[in-house]
Amino acid sequence: MKVMQASEAKNRFGELLEASGNEPVAIRKNGRDIRVVLSTEEYERLTGATSIDPKVQTSLERSMKRWNRVYEALAK
Repeated sequence: MKVMQASEAKNRFGELLEASGNEPVAIRKNGRDIRVVLSTEEYERLTGATSIDPKVQTSLERSMKRWNRVYEALAK
């Protein structure tokens, strides 16, 4: 798990979001882990809270594959 200091997470929020898409990121303040940022997919896997229609999910996955470079460029 990647770790970022709270001030670093604040100043580099875009990088935090991008990194949390690959693996959970612990946010540390005063030497203590205070939060963990993770992707929606990982959260849903952990909680079983998927409420997306399977057809919409399939469409989203196709879109992500097709437009991944554009999405990554916009996230920067």
